[in-house]
Amino acid sequence: MKPLISFAGVVALVLATGMSSSGAVTPGGSHYSTAQLKQMIREAHTPEQYTAIARYYDERHSEFSQKAADAKVEWERRSQNTSGPAAKYPRPVDVAHNLYEYYVYRADDAALQADKYYHLASGTTTAAK
Repeated sequence: MKPLISFAGVVALVLATGMSSSGAVTPGGSHYSTAQLKQMIREAHTPEQYTAIARYYDERHSEFSQKAADAKVEWERRSQNTSGPAAKYPRPVDVAHNLYEYYVYRADDAALQADKYYHLASGTTTAAK
């Protein structure tokens, strides 16, 4: 019984360490934690800062668009195997459809945010001139 407990402890430690480091800023990329992003938005005053935030949302848009495309393929695959009217909700096809709609929503939201910050970046440059 002791090896099972120690194995579970090691797995929990590895997962906790992986999750805590996933929110860190990577030097070359722009994966920010929620707190870091909120701070960037609060402190943004220059076109460069607004552009950095807009690029972050562009990357999120690309990421969620790719996930939506993958989810749509899975949705189409699962829609081929629907069972009769006695199937319990949520069916696998419903789950895939909901996941696809979620990713599309998040991609659209990220695109709107990117447009907003690109507009703020261009508005700041015209106001400064």
